[in-house]
Amino acid sequence: MPSKENKIQEMQILEQSLQNLLMQKQAFQMELTETQSALREIEKSGDEIFKVVGQLMIKTEKSAVKDELANKEKILNLRIKTLEKQEDTFSKKLEEIRKQMLGK
Repeated sequence: MPSKENKIQEMQILEQSLQNLLMQKQAFQMELTETQSALREIEKSGDEIFKVVGQLMIKTEKSAVKDELANKEKILNLRIKTLEKQEDTFSKKLEEIRKQMLGK
């Protein structure tokens, strides 16, 4: 049976991993919000769309930008769901260790 110190160390590692996941998830959520906002603005705009590439602003086809943003939105949603599953797994494991430490 693992010692109490090992359990504490495992909890600390899980908590740190969980914190890192939450930071990644927050970054992806912010990027998703920006992407969704850009998609809404494209819907409101006329046919002339510009895209920032490096230090340049280039005229681009509306449909191409819309497709690109829609794909980005799908990818970001998938990444967030994956992180949420990992977050759930880590949280359950932490809860399990806490119960073991407290004697159930």
